[in-house]
Amino acid sequence: MAFDPTLAEFRFGTGRSPRLEAPASVDAMLSALTRADSMVRVFPVPPFSSIAEDARRHQSLQRAIRRNEGDVESQKEEFKKLRSRFSARKWRYAARQLARGLETEDGFRERLVAFWADHFTVVSKSFVTRPAVSMFIDEAIRPHVAGRFADLLRAATLHPMMLFYLDQTRSVGPNSPFAKGKPNRGLNENLAREVLELHSLGVDGAYGQDDVRQLAELFAGLGGNVPDGFKYFERRGEPGPEYVLGRAFGRRKPKIEDVHEVLDTLATHPDTAAHVARKLAVHFFSDTPDPDLVAALETRFLETGGDLTSVYAALLEHPTAFSRPMRKVRRPVEFIVAGLRALGMRGKTLTNLTPKRFRQLVTTPAQLMGQTWQTPTGPDGWPEDTGHWITPQGLAARIDWAMGVQGASELELSDPRDFVDVALGSLASERTLFAAGAAETRGDGIGLVLSSPEFQRR
Repeated sequence: MAFDPTLAEFRFGTGRSPRLEAPASVDAMLSALTRADSMVRVFPVPPFSSIAEDARRHQSLQRAIRRNEGDVESQKEEFKKLRSRFSARKWRYAARQLARGLETEDGFRERLVAFWADHFTVVSKSFVTRPAVSMFIDEAIRPHVAGRFADLLRAATLHPMMLFYLDQTRSVGPNSPFAKGKPNRGLNENLAREVLELHSLGVDGAYGQDDVRQLAELFAGLGGNVPDGFKYFERRGEPGPEYVLGRAFGRRKPKIEDVHEVLDTLATHPDTAAHVARKLAVHFFSDTPDPDLVAALETRFLETGGDLTSVYAALLEHPTAFSRPMRKVRRPVEFIVAGLRALGMRGKTLTNLTPKRFRQLVTTPAQLMGQTWQTPTGPDGWPEDTGHWITPQGLAARIDWAMGVQGASELELSDPRDFVDVALGSLASERTLFAAGAAETRGDGIGLVLSSPEFQRR
């Protein structure tokens, strides 16, 4: 099929915009990935280390209050303000992340960031790390989406947020020097299992429970804390070698290089190629993707040793890339960002909202549609199944948002007859064109376009 700029914006981007040009070609989409990530500069999220000072103070206050040391009442007041600061950061960074989708001319990058952030799901399990999911995405995911899968796997696996989320910081090699003095501390297999099952080889990959156990022992030295970030503790590591997929890794003295080696090996395994290929095809095309497309992605992955830009080229150049109909449904956050983008909202407008107003406009409606911000129910991320997002409650919430957004003071509504072309282009059905032109009010017409079946899909 010939390149279709409207489908490029729907299937591979963040939606159409009245202010920003659609990509002109596949080459333009791929070329954009090779350039600097401009949205990170415009809407920056600080690094994980930026919360270190407040994290230390949080721990100190907790300890003092628990022990009833010093002026407890003033400490409680400071503690309350500190927690409010962590919460405010979470919503401030959330707004910056989503503002990128409103302003970008490289929508494919934003979609890839969201895809890989879901592939390498982390969830905050502490008040202190509430803003740190956004930090994880900017530090571990964004810099590597157009690079080598091996670098992406390593960065995501070793980031403090992944270690905290999967309880790796509590893991100790059973025969390590550290374990001899801490009989109550043991090995935790969570990270090893998810790296094999979700992040690399896939649930049907060629590994067994013994591989999980051996990989967990190889990972045992990985740890750290919020104030200091990632650390590798040789005293907690399990003396080797460990055998993963029949290959020996490490020697008697554990080293971080052993972890790097096993991750690089998993990153280029044929099962990893098959797993990643299918996930990309399902995410961008269909819950039951064309086997030929999956095979093309898998082959390109293997040929290039996991060069992701080459894999994306195979995705965009496949004969089905710009075919219709659209079979996937925009997830709630994607739907809201696409709606605000079509309405012409600027990224700075979104980032200037108060946390309360941001929640009212974006995250609370998304939650009612079925997607709580940065809180999927498990390490496998948000469901890809299209049917999961098409429920009576979810559809009702989408329609409520579409019909109610007309009241947002941050927006200037255009004529629905113009808006239907901006929002849908050549995808607009005759029924939606008629509804937009026949609506009694400007707001109703725009609401009907946003709630139309074709706007829900990608």
